[in-house]
Amino acid sequence: MGSSILANIEKEMYLFNNGQHFESYRFMGNNRSYEQNQDGWRFTVWAPNAKSVSLVGDFSDWEQVPMESVGTTGAWSIFSKEAAVGDCYKYLIETQAGEMVYKIDPYARAYEVPPKDASIVKELPSKKWKDSLWYANKKRKSIYKKPLNIYEVHFASWRRHPDGSQYTFKELSETLIPYVKEMGYTHIEFMPLMEHPLEASWGYQITGYFAIAARYGDVTAFREFVEEAHKNGIGIILDWVPGHFCKNAYALPYFDGTPTYEYDDPNQAVNNRWGTMNFDLGKMQVHSFLISNAIYWMKEFHVDGIRVDAVSNMLYLDYDEGPWTPNEDGSNHNRQGVDFLRKMNTVIFSQDSDMLMIAEESTSWAGVTKPVEMDGLGFNYKWNMGWMNDILRFFEMDPLYRKDNFNLITFSFMYAFNENFVLPFSHDEVVHGKKSLLGRMQGDRYNQFAALRTLQAYQMAHPGKKINFMGYEFGQFLEWRFYDELEWGVLDSNEFNKEYQHFIKTLNHLYRKQKALHEIDESYTGIEIIDADNTEETVLSFVRKSEKERDFLIVVTNFTPVERRNFVIGVPYKGTYEELLNTEMLEFGGTWTTPQPDMKSVNQPYKQFEHTIELVVPAMGTVYIRPKRIYGLNKNKKA
Repeated sequence: MGSSILANIEKEMYLFNNGQHFESYRFMGNNRSYEQNQDGWRFTVWAPNAKSVSLVGDFSDWEQVPMESVGTTGAWSIFSKEAAVGDCYKYLIETQAGEMVYKIDPYARAYEVPPKDASIVKELPSKKWKDSLWYANKKRKSIYKKPLNIYEVHFASWRRHPDGSQYTFKELSETLIPYVKEMGYTHIEFMPLMEHPLEASWGYQITGYFAIAARYGDVTAFREFVEEAHKNGIGIILDWVPGHFCKNAYALPYFDGTPTYEYDDPNQAVNNRWGTMNFDLGKMQVHSFLISNAIYWMKEFHVDGIRVDAVSNMLYLDYDEGPWTPNEDGSNHNRQGVDFLRKMNTVIFSQDSDMLMIAEESTSWAGVTKPVEMDGLGFNYKWNMGWMNDILRFFEMDPLYRKDNFNLITFSFMYAFNENFVLPFSHDEVVHGKKSLLGRMQGDRYNQFAALRTLQAYQMAHPGKKINFMGYEFGQFLEWRFYDELEWGVLDSNEFNKEYQHFIKTLNHLYRKQKALHEIDESYTGIEIIDADNTEETVLSFVRKSEKERDFLIVVTNFTPVERRNFVIGVPYKGTYEELLNTEMLEFGGTWTTPQPDMKSVNQPYKQFEHTIELVVPAMGTVYIRPKRIYGLNKNKKA
């Protein structure tokens, strides 16, 4: 190895070993290089406790080619002029105990299709992106004030060909992107696209963090998909798993024969619940690896957000099942995990302040979305798992008992602004015997769809951004199956499903258009409760507000299948109000053929309000009402 090459790698490794190399993929793994007056490939791997490391591959007839140790950095490197794009290769690592172990390249950009597992020589080609308009529009307004309505997708099971084969990224560009745009969603969130051996893991047990799963496509195809999405005004979010990794022996576990990416302590290293290994979040080299990976997808693929999976597993030492090792003071907080998450978010936002960093965190950990400088974790959004669990429990309940459990609906208003929340109905709610979202609703098919419309209308009106799993938008009845496509056939055979899909499309576009539904999601200034105490009739009413005083919506939700006539609610101003949305309209699958007439206010006190209107609240239905002509605006407020 030339002394200048060695010196450069040593410089890179200094940053890597100190947890400060945030684009380590540029020198680790396989990268095209011009050395010894020849074109070739430079292979570099981190294996600090290996006795020796050799490169083996198609280009060497799988004979060992010894790699050179890069000083005391823990890296091994070699230049190969024989290697070519598409060649398969591995690292053959000799442990200190003398065992010979074949390992993948953790930084490879491509792998064989499972069950094969070799790394593949592949460069990251330069790309002239054509999504500058998308980026310009992103800068125009704060992410907190914009609509965020995410469509969660599992790549392999959204659509399939008649023979069962999966769609390609190009085919999804031609089908999924137009569909999402037509339906009115703002973003597509993919469940993990990174290389993983077991389809039944849904991508959450990753082996190759820098590669698109070979069964899905390659880095070029995914880049083109993202670009096409941006050209159509659709953002892309990736599910990402920095807390734990696949335990298959050929991948990251005990990479050089010793705990390398995982903790030394077996209680921390082994994840019993998921059958995986936990990243050692106190190890600086792991910081460089993981943060570089996040930057890789952000910078090289223009993804707009990362949903960080299983954050709770990174915050608590005892989150897993089985034995655990407490801190010296007996506490259970993973301080190294906390420090890593703060560092990760700080680095990412320093490079792109508009990035969406969304935590899937299921506990009451405080400050998940507070800035790091305020002692928070630094995410800008967190999934509101408590809201999701409460509301689904409520909707699964016989309507007769809902009045006695109304707190399941109203409790969320007590903490709705403790964090910047996303309200999730994700894939996790329609697997493992939980039934589909439709199947969890009470009653016959008509009442199930009525309840589902009410549920979705309530989700859209509640403060917080939104995410819904694919199939929810047309009322899939079966549980989600990762090995089969969605039940698209019901749209041809069942009017209920077609009408419900039309309803969701209408609701999504209304959410994007009505600023009152998305502009103030982070504080109580965006909502005013009208009545949260009507347990007997089980009706909830509140006002959603935008930054302009005249721009607000009144939301009235009836959670029982009993129509409420001559129903009186307080309103903020004297004037005339009109119905904007009624979930029980015939076009959506309900029974109402015409909207109710305009509602004129009367001077009648109602709680904190001086004026009231009277309306009919449909059975198991939600009504959105907007001001048509109002008087007496508060001059002290911004009009």
